Amino acid sequence: MSDLEEVELAMDELEALRFCDFMDLDQTKAAEKMKISQSTLQRILVSARKKTAEALTKGKAIKINS
Repeated sequence: MSDLEEVELAMDELEALRFCDFMDLDQTKAAEKMKISQSTLQRILVSARKKTAEALTKGKAIKINS
């Protein structure tokens, strides 16, 4: 995989994806769990989904930053 370009996902982006897309929580509940506002969660989620879509459609690796 070292030959692949990478897309970097921050931990908060991964958590937002996990809560909203994997666990099917609504954004209000997910924001509560992450201790952030719903509008901040929305911004993080949009970024995470865009990065994930880029990786999937362009064959890039996803690197999780802690």
